[in-house]
Amino acid sequence: MAIKKVWIEEGCISDGICEEICPDVFAMDDDDMAYVKPDADFSANEDCIKEAAEECPAEVIKYEEE
Repeated sequence: MAIKKVWIEEGCISDGICEEICPDVFAMDDDDMAYVKPDADFSANEDCIKEAAEECPAEVIKYEEE
């Protein structure tokens, strides 16, 4: 199954692990809150998206597969 949507729910604790694991998809804004890059290629980064979601201590990274 391919990932078609990735988002971050409220509750990010700004640890930056998602950006470390998957820098092509996740970044930190000026307030050190994680966000999904608007031009991110989900299909090329499926493994690291799933890893980032699993490793997120706040469990706020979500994705939807088709």
